[in-house]
Amino acid sequence: MSSEKIIQHSEAAAKFNKDVERVNWHDETLWFVRAKRDRSAHQIADWELLRETASQIKFNVLSNIHDYLVEFEANAQRNGVIVHWAADAKEHNEIVHSILAKHDVKQMVKSKSMLTEECHLNDYLAEKGIEVIDSDLGEYIVQLRKEPPSHIVLPAIHLKKEDVSETFHEHLGTEKGNFNPQYLTESARQSLRNTFLTRKAALTGVNFAVAETGEFVVCTNEGNADMGAHLADVHIACMGFEKLIPKREHLGVFLRLLARSATGQPITTFSSHFKKPRDGKEMHIVIVDNGRSKQLGREEFRNSLKCIRCGACMNTCPVYRRSGGHSYHNAVAGPIGSILAPNLDMSKNADLPFASTLCGSCTNVCPVKIDIHDQLYKWRQVLVKEGHTPTAKTVAMKTMATVLANPTVFNIAGKSGRFVMKNIPGMVNNKMNKWYDQREMPDVPEESFREWYKKNSRESKEKGNE
Repeated sequence: MSSEKIIQHSEAAAKFNKDVERVNWHDETLWFVRAKRDRSAHQIADWELLRETASQIKFNVLSNIHDYLVEFEANAQRNGVIVHWAADAKEHNEIVHSILAKHDVKQMVKSKSMLTEECHLNDYLAEKGIEVIDSDLGEYIVQLRKEPPSHIVLPAIHLKKEDVSETFHEHLGTEKGNFNPQYLTESARQSLRNTFLTRKAALTGVNFAVAETGEFVVCTNEGNADMGAHLADVHIACMGFEKLIPKREHLGVFLRLLARSATGQPITTFSSHFKKPRDGKEMHIVIVDNGRSKQLGREEFRNSLKCIRCGACMNTCPVYRRSGGHSYHNAVAGPIGSILAPNLDMSKNADLPFASTLCGSCTNVCPVKIDIHDQLYKWRQVLVKEGHTPTAKTVAMKTMATVLANPTVFNIAGKSGRFVMKNIPGMVNNKMNKWYDQREMPDVPEESFREWYKKNSRESKEKGNE
């Protein structure tokens, strides 16, 4: 995706919305997951205390990240882990490739890692002649289709079982028209089995890295990360530096929050701890910056680095649910992606903070209490000031500011607008006016609120004098 022309969110969303039935299904499916999250959260009496505790732990980490990184590195090295540091995506990819080249690896199995999606690792390794097989079922499906994941927890949520059936028939030779989920899952399992048994190197992401012990934790529901890491000679783990937590005891807070927020489960099926390599094997961990230091330095946006990648904000967001993850043109979509992406490149991602209603639902469900909708609003202000909004929109906003600042002009504009909408509706209700797309607009009011208030206030006074 990195080399492709960026399609603006509104344009990509319009394309997704052409299939009304799929949009409704996508919306309902994600809301179903959101409802599961609510039921699971309400079963814990101290849920809000957990959220606050997790938020404060992450705040502590971000405030002392320099010390925790040094502590983690020292403890990981003491455990026999080889630690690498990458300033950006390019350096991350080069480090991973150098490890594979050292061991003459031409094929690698990978479990879910949004960081490697962010860095476009698969494409980079493919150019170097190294085949990467994604072993997470959802990631495997979209990889076969040559698509990026559309969701950080549910990578293929934009696809129906019929779509998966067609994909597997084309690539795995499954029975055409058989879209039984159990049959399709078993087909993928059989296809991946040989991959696990024959790959010398495995790559995983990192959900949490513990500074106190130098270990890291990978959470999955399929056990694919364990299969890959335990059967391979070389285990490479890649993480953004914000994945650190201070102590092992803090895992109890985050593990109770993560799965409940993501899918409504009490806990992930596998929460695997990796501390040191087995005898004769190698374990590497690549700690990546890639713009995170810049975000850390932005006081108003620093909280976004608390994210534990649960996807709860996506499941609840009315815009994401009805526009699809691919409309965000980034590895991390939805509300959280919309406040992370502009930090990496304002010009390319200037459209994303505007892809929101600012309803605040994302903030309400965030397990680490990131002020997502406030940051979306703040990013809009920054982007406008920096000149990253379209010229037409900038002119329109300046014109509106002039109108709103002058009561006389405001009244004239209001009367003119009501007259036009009532008597010449075609001047407003047309393809040029995006506000009328997919909206049922209310009837044109006979008078403005100001006119109504003056009239009713005068009538009240007259009645009071009688």
